[in-house]
Amino acid sequence: MNNPDRIIRLKTVLARTGLSRTTLYRKMGEGTFPRQVKISIHGAGWHESAVNRWVADPVGYRDDQAGSQMQ
Repeated sequence: MNNPDRIIRLKTVLARTGLSRTTLYRKMGEGTFPRQVKISIHGAGWHESAVNRWVADPVGYRDDQAGSQMQ
């Protein structure tokens, strides 16, 4: 069985990126950090692969969906 793309929660994302919570949400708004995915009514997380892409190239990362949602 292949390892599906895991969903990771905020605490893990903050630990992996070294960002503060405020900076993380600001970057999401700017489209320079992956967007959350809803996993329940009150819960959300991030695709691990998207966070890994950001960690590999934080300066060059662009969320492809950010521009289309802000129009």
